[in-house]
Amino acid sequence: MSNPTDLRYTASHEWIRVEADGTLTIGITDHAQEALGDVVFLELPEAGRVVAKEEAIAVIESVKAASDIYAPVAGEIIAANDAAVDAPESVNADAYAAWLFKIKPANAADVDTLLDAAGYEATLG
Repeated sequence: MSNPTDLRYTASHEWIRVEADGTLTIGITDHAQEALGDVVFLELPEAGRVVAKEEAIAVIESVKAASDIYAPVAGEIIAANDAAVDAPESVNADAYAAWLFKIKPANAADVDTLLDAAGYEATLG
């Protein structure tokens, strides 16, 4: 699967969609879900939590491994996707539809430091 060009990415395999109100919706990339295998558990951050850029703030577990999910920017968590927690396999079904949490960034310009689709694909080799 190719990575959507309207999203931003991190080298640690998170995708970021900038919403019209400036908030960010975050999930894991198709590459990440494929590498993990069948996702069986998600632990997501609580709304109201203030996070630092690159802080480990969530956990995703599969039949193969457990991995941290990192904040792509500093800011405040404003929502977590309870539907994904209840059905973690949704991440495998469509990684770009199964968002995990939303952040109100502390500095909107931080989004500009994230990778575009071509930059992310270059990190995959």
